[in-house]
Amino acid sequence: MTTFVIWVIAFAVIFYLSNKRWNKGVSQGIDKMLTAMLKSHGNNRYIWVAAIAVLGATALVRPVDVLFVVLLLAIIALIVIKAASLAGSWMS
Repeated sequence: MTTFVIWVIAFAVIFYLSNKRWNKGVSQGIDKMLTAMLKSHGNNRYIWVAAIAVLGATALVRPVDVLFVVLLLAIIALIVIKAASLAGSWMS
C-alpha cells in the first residue's frame, strides 16, 4: 500500500510539472526524440503528459524493474538486428 501511495504522489507531481511546462519545452523535447509519424506538434498534450508521468513514477518507485525491462528490450533489439543482418547477407 505504501508503494502505491508513493507512486500516486510521484505520478501527480510529474503530471502537474509536465503539464505546466508543456509549452516551455516538454513538447519540443518530445518532438526532437520521436519520428515524424509520432511527433505531437503540441497536440495530444494529456496523452503524452500521462505517459511521461507513468514512466517517471514507475522509474522512481521500481527503478530495478525498469532497468531490467530496458535491458531486456535492448537484448531483443540486438538479436533482431543481428538476425536481419544475417538474413540480408544470405539473400544477396
